[in-house]
Amino acid sequence: MKIKEIIVVEGKSDTNRLKDCLGEVDTIETRGSALSDETIERIKAAQQKRGVIIFTDPDFNGNRLRTIISKVVPDAKQAFLPRNKAVPKKSDGSLGIEHAKDEDIKKALASIYTMSDLTDDYSTNDMIDLGLIGDVSSQKRREFVGDDLKLGYTNAKQFLNRLNMQQVSPQKLLAAVEKFDKGSTHDTK
Repeated sequence: MKIKEIIVVEGKSDTNRLKDCLGEVDTIETRGSALSDETIERIKAAQQKRGVIIFTDPDFNGNRLRTIISKVVPDAKQAFLPRNKAVPKKSDGSLGIEHAKDEDIKKALASIYTMSDLTDDYSTNDMIDLGLIGDVSSQKRREFVGDDLKLGYTNAKQFLNRLNMQQVSPQKLLAAVEKFDKGSTHDTK
């Protein structure tokens, strides 16, 4: 898998993991959640020259960094790793790309997309109607649907934004919700 773009990751361990998995790959490391002006400028320059793929950890800080970078480089490509594919082997570790299997990293990078302008096709009421907000199982439902649609892990507000930015068709959204509903019993506690 040869990647033309420069991949934006959080740290050195993510870079090392991508190199182990993919071979030669170029990255820009944000060095944690403190995104410096210098790093933002490097990301902007990389986007103009080769393009960038934002591939941050599927946790709060990763989503925060993704949001900041997406605002300054709105045409950057996005790659998401499901939370359950980024779990560390040790119980005291944090979620991260560095813990993912090769096939999960390759799958995430094969499913990249560019976010378009916010279209506001879906509303909060739509999310309530589909049980994605306001229900005891809403979080599990969003996690399942987010993984199925390659939206990544988000809170309710970001889930709605990503549905609209990625312009997910109503048919695809409904199919993913129905898959959750038809699946084996989902623990809602």
